[in-house]
Amino acid sequence: MTKNSPKAVAWQGEYDGALVLLDQTELPSTCKFLECRDVPTVWEAIKQLRVRGAPAIGIAAAYGVSVALRNAVAEKWTLERLKREAKQAIDHLATSRPTAVNLFWALQRMEGVLEHAVQAETEVEAAAMRMLNEAKAIHQEDIVMCHAIGRFGASLLKDGGVLTHCNTGGLATSEYGTALSAIFTAHDQGKKVEVFVDETRPLLQGARLTAWELMQHGVPATLITDSMAAQVMREGKVQAVIIGADRITARGDAANKIGSYGLAIVAKYHNVPFYVAAPSSTFDLKLVSGADIPIEQRASEEITEPFGKRIAPVGVRTYNPAFDVVPAELITALITEKGIIQPVNQAGVTAMLAS
Repeated sequence: MTKNSPKAVAWQGEYDGALVLLDQTELPSTCKFLECRDVPTVWEAIKQLRVRGAPAIGIAAAYGVSVALRNAVAEKWTLERLKREAKQAIDHLATSRPTAVNLFWALQRMEGVLEHAVQAETEVEAAAMRMLNEAKAIHQEDIVMCHAIGRFGASLLKDGGVLTHCNTGGLATSEYGTALSAIFTAHDQGKKVEVFVDETRPLLQGARLTAWELMQHGVPATLITDSMAAQVMREGKVQAVIIGADRITARGDAANKIGSYGLAIVAKYHNVPFYVAAPSSTFDLKLVSGADIPIEQRASEEITEPFGKRIAPVGVRTYNPAFDVVPAELITALITEKGIIQPVNQAGVTAMLAS
């Protein structure tokens, strides 16, 4: 995604403005924008993957709290009502998706600013502006982090094939992405990278979104089905695998889109380095083992009736976890905006995040 490409998340106006999202359920055929002027619309957009990707979810949720306060000045709210409305929004938005830790990290930051404003007995208008400015700060910080991740990640990529899974570009973040940022940066540096894009069943984020972003940026890309990944590694077409993450534990276990664990096993067998790229906000140091990461279960219709077309018998049972967990021992390196964690272990994670 180039800097001139449509932005996944944007704020329009001042404290009484609106959150504008690029509806990713309509891509790649249509660029449709969704204007969110109430919290239920933001919640639905996150839940239904109109906005998706851990960093973008966090940014959207932060703006979602400001959406809840957009009428505070016009309706002459008290500071107590502003606190109540903001807290209700924070609690509701936190129920939208359970796995991406950036959602909770961003909402905690917004709640911290809220509490400070209330304790300081700030005027309602000033409090609403403080909340919006915090959301904008989260957004701007993500842009800087994504470009830093790209620089560190590109240093690990050589000429040749790179395989990626799901979507980790500007659609999933604020601008350049995480794993795709490394690929974009390597391409910008003149490296001859070709990307093999897993379609990423069942919602085809790779086919619909990653392939689109790579083509927007002019990076050579080849779309494959998920089940072809092992074969392209066996044929020597892939020199590295790089994915994003929705939550990373203190020891470096990484939750990412379902299918990532299998890719890591296959990469290990074929001696292909397996990289995970994510900002420091994706780390959950309260958890050590990946077994403790909550895994979102999604609707059976995503498997049986993808995009409205039934492909399975009526009544068949389904199992549809949205994520799986790659254990630290299968990850060659974690790429963050602070640097590269290699080898991946609890000491390395702690040292890097403390820097």
